[in-house]
Amino acid sequence: MEFRRLGRSGLTVSVAGIGCNNFGMRIDEEASGAVVRAALDAGVMLFDTADVYGNGRSEEFLGRALGAERNRVIIASKFSWPMGQGPYEGGTSRRYIMRAVEASLRRLGTDYLDLYQVHRPDWETPIEETLDTLNDLIRDGKVRYIGSSAFTAWQIADADWTARTRHQSRFISAQNEWSMLERTIEPDVIPACQHFGLGVLPYFPLANGFLSGKYRRGEPFPSGSRLEAWKDRFGHVASDENFTRLEQLTTFANNRGHTMLELAIGWLATRPVVSSVISGATTPEQVKANAAAATAWRLSDEEMDEVNGILAPVGYPA
Repeated sequence: MEFRRLGRSGLTVSVAGIGCNNFGMRIDEEASGAVVRAALDAGVMLFDTADVYGNGRSEEFLGRALGAERNRVIIASKFSWPMGQGPYEGGTSRRYIMRAVEASLRRLGTDYLDLYQVHRPDWETPIEETLDTLNDLIRDGKVRYIGSSAFTAWQIADADWTARTRHQSRFISAQNEWSMLERTIEPDVIPACQHFGLGVLPYFPLANGFLSGKYRRGEPFPSGSRLEAWKDRFGHVASDENFTRLEQLTTFANNRGHTMLELAIGWLATRPVVSSVISGATTPEQVKANAAAATAWRLSDEEMDEVNGILAPVGYPA
């Protein structure tokens, strides 16, 4: 397994990360434990979860599966999505963060989080209040590092300026959707991360599984697949245009002795701004394949140019 610094921080993460969003949602505790064990066996050391995944069950399953291995891995969790009804069950206010972190620590069975991330921006709470609270958690030893998720470029810049001018800890990471078929962050978010020294943690690197190579034009989605389970939300990715791109990309990869999976993950891992590629998994076999793909291929500049020529122009939907 390859390891990289998370942004300009001293935190080291495996280039392959496990997204735990399936835990407690698509798979039960036994299957979640099998995924965690397979990840550890493959050298994966970054586990990304959130309080909202499975309404807390993801954190519970992850904590119990790690057990005595907790201190040799990196646990990243997130907060701000609503965990219940009413105005006090989500967001980034001091009142909510102090409750949310204690609940996450309890569910995970640990006394600290390696990385605590704002899951989504909160338009109602000043960023100063959020950063003040997160810095208190760092001083208390409950959180080691902080990061953002789904922030725009200007929000990344605003948070960094606010932290620097107040002499506070800054975000070290940005978790955003990024794949060959979802490139909207490339014109502005990626340059912002490079400028402010944030490590990027792409999620949905396989475009909800579409780039895994298991989907075929004109055929129903495989039973149990993510697109089959979430076709109303993500089914649009299986468009005729994307199937044409997928076929061209598969040919490109196969002609160079690689799989489509290795191309999809390697295309991201080739970029220096990417610290770890976060891939979800429901089986040990998926974990092994994703972990191997993360180190299998670093594309040359010429290969990157050729791949980008197949994809939709940056800034336009695939």
